[in-house]
Amino acid sequence: MRLQDKVIIVTGVAGYVGQILAERLGQEGARVVAADVADPSPAVDRVRLTGAQVLPVTVDVTDEVSTQEMARETVERFGCIDGLVNNAGIFLGPGMDPRSLSDVDLTAWDKTFAVNVKGPFLCIRAVFPYMREQRSGKIVNIGSGTWLHTSRGRTSTPHYTSSKAAVTGLTRALAKELGSWGICINTLAPGSMPLAARDQDPTSLPGAQDRALGRVGVPADIGGTLVYLLSADSDFVTGQMVVVNGGAETW
Repeated sequence: MRLQDKVIIVTGVAGYVGQILAERLGQEGARVVAADVADPSPAVDRVRLTGAQVLPVTVDVTDEVSTQEMARETVERFGCIDGLVNNAGIFLGPGMDPRSLSDVDLTAWDKTFAVNVKGPFLCIRAVFPYMREQRSGKIVNIGSGTWLHTSRGRTSTPHYTSSKAAVTGLTRALAKELGSWGICINTLAPGSMPLAARDQDPTSLPGAQDRALGRVGVPADIGGTLVYLLSADSDFVTGQMVVVNGGAETW
């Protein structure tokens, strides 16, 4: 119960990864704010089964008023905001995977950056006044390791890849200002976590043999690192990118 009674907002909880992360935070004793533009009910149900308190919130992370309302509702219900997990993000799927820069759809580019970069920024700005007042807080931006291996020709989605690189840049850009108020901010960068891994052997899926551990990732793989970054154990860790990808890259 490393997060006992901590109030933590998780965006993008309606998705595959968000549901598992919200559940894990509930298991650690957190009071979870389950936020998404889509129906958060599946995540809410999973958190409630852990015995933790949960508040469902509808939020459009690309809209400043909506993110401010999310923060207000959280404080109104629980009295504070101890953590924010910026998990909401989009990839747009295989149909939006261009073969060259000339094929990139500009509408897809704008939407990707609106959700993946502007979204975390607005959510951080919404919770900042409350964390500043209490002079503490933990912010975790869910990034991606995809931009670490672009030189090996394994990525052809410049809009998604560059948006995730920007998430790390955002983390680094804000670390000093937030740190002056006792707030830690870090990027958690997972490797590929395909939906197929829910039903198939993760050692048999594409990309498995690129990893030192011989399999693709599943959301549970990043749960422990997320708990660490939200807990007191990481009180002297900020401005960093923690890569959890089974050894697809080594440092």
